Amino acid sequence: MPAAFKFGLLFCFLSLFGFQQAYASDPIIIYQSERLVITRLSENTFQHTSFLQTRDFGNVACNGLIVRDGNETIVYDTPTDDAGSYELITWIEDSLHAKVKAVIPTHFHADCLGGLQAFHAHKIPSYAHRKTIALAQEKGYVVPQHAFDDLLVLEVGDQKATARFFGEGHTTDDVVGYFAREHVLFGGCLIKAVGASKGNLEDANQDTWSDTVRKVKAAYPDVQIVVPGHGDPGDSGLLDYTIGLFEKK
Repeated sequence: MPAAFKFGLLFCFLSLFGFQQAYASDPIIIYQSERLVITRLSENTFQHTSFLQTRDFGNVACNGLIVRDGNETIVYDTPTDDAGSYELITWIEDSLHAKVKAVIPTHFHADCLGGLQAFHAHKIPSYAHRKTIALAQEKGYVVPQHAFDDLLVLEVGDQKATARFFGEGHTTDDVVGYFAREHVLFGGCLIKAVGASKGNLEDANQDTWSDTVRKVKAAYPDVQIVVPGHGDPGDSGLLDYTIGLFEKK
C-alpha cells in the first residue's frame, strides 16, 4: 500500500474520531498591527494580544482567547480598548468568516474589559461572574450584561465553551475559560507564564491563590494548551509554576 494512501487513511480515521492537534509548542502569528496581534494555537483557538500602558509595569502585552466552531466564535477577555476590540471583531468576521456569539471578561481589570463597549455596540452579548459585574459598577467601568455564579456554559457551533470560578487569586472574581474540544484553558491573570513575577497584587488574595490553581488543575487533567493573561502560552507546567510562585513558605 503506498505511503501516501496510508497517511490519508490515518488522517481520515483521526478526523472521524475528533482528534485535534495541539500547536502551543509552535504558535504562529497570523495577524499583526500596531495595537493587535493574533496567534494561532490550534485548529480552532487563537490568542489575541493587545497592549496596556501601566504606571508600574510599562507597556504590557495582554492576552485573550478566541474559540471557534463552524461559523461561530466566543471571545474571552476584550482587547484593552475599544479600537482594539473593533479591530478584533472585524478580523474575526473577515478572516474567520464567523460571528462573535459572546464575550466573557474573566475579571474586572482593564486588560479584560477595557474594550467591552465595542462588543456591545456590535450587539454582542457579554457574560461575567456576578462579582465582576459588581466591581465594574463600583469602578464606573462598562458593565457586562449577563451574570453567572460558579459556572457558565455557552454553545459555540456544535461545541461548548465554559467559564468557571474556582476561588480568589489575582482578584476576588477571577474565572478561567475552557474549550474542551481542543483541551485549551484560558487562565487569564490567575495563571502566570513560566518565569513571570507575581505582577500586580493590588486586588490579589495571595493566601488562596495556590489552592485556587490546584482546583483548576484537578478540574482539567487533560489540558494541553494553557494561555496566561500575560506572556507566552504553554502546557500544564504554567499551572505548576503558578502554584509554586504563590505557595506559602
